[in-house]
Amino acid sequence: MDDETMTGAGAVDGMEAAAGTPAHGAAALSEAVAARAGSDPDTAGTEAGADAEAEAGEVRTAAEIEPELEALLLMAEEALPTAVLAGAVGTPVAIVETALADLAAFYDETGRGFELRDVGGGWRYSTRPRHHELLCRWMIEGQVNRLTQAGLETLAVIAYLQPVSRSRVSAVRGVNVDSAVRTLLARDLIAEAGQDEVTGAGLLRTTDYFLERIGLASVDDLPPIAPRLPDAAQLEAELASLAEARLATSESPSGGGATTDDDRVATPAAATSTGEPGADNE
Repeated sequence: MDDETMTGAGAVDGMEAAAGTPAHGAAALSEAVAARAGSDPDTAGTEAGADAEAEAGEVRTAAEIEPELEALLLMAEEALPTAVLAGAVGTPVAIVETALADLAAFYDETGRGFELRDVGGGWRYSTRPRHHELLCRWMIEGQVNRLTQAGLETLAVIAYLQPVSRSRVSAVRGVNVDSAVRTLLARDLIAEAGQDEVTGAGLLRTTDYFLERIGLASVDDLPPIAPRLPDAAQLEAELASLAEARLATSESPSGGGATTDDDRVATPAAATSTGEPGADNE
């Protein structure tokens, strides 16, 4: 099987949802055939089982079963043997083989972007190797374009405060950012930039690919942050003062360590005025 070929249900993103039917493998399809015909699952999906089903009714031509074979192959997660397909459509294996060969030839003659292949003892759809570069480029660009809101916000914090530690990014956003950071690292939008000299925490920065994607020559060209947002120094000073206030309250004899209304309001999320409720799904 070619490494440059996308096969089966994975060849078309969202195909299972579009068909409205869950994808199945050969074993599951054989069980479904047996249940429909009331036959033995051990013989269903075999050449004998398919021929026995065909004898019970009128035998159809290869052209008549081609649409059904297409539907089954689109739904499948793995290559389906000819006997399994024959049992599913209730047609002798010889006719199913003819139909599959006719379909494969039709796709080749009409220059479709996909092909029907007999691989590993079964049949499945796959994209053609000549479209490999197009599909890779589309998938990579599509991943970048589909960043979640949490990912975009995390990327913005890193871009403006870099080099910055992960804990500091979490403090600014008021939520755990581990998942968003992993996504940004995987997409080469950010990278590790050594360690903080004081705390030893790992630092994060944006990459040249990030600048390329947003069309800037340098991070110095980033647009200024909106005037209503505090700069980094003001933000750190405010967070530090809030932390000291909470510590003083917890250590006071009357405080008893209880959380007050002021403590609940003075959270990192509220201090940064991001409007987040304190947590989100990364």
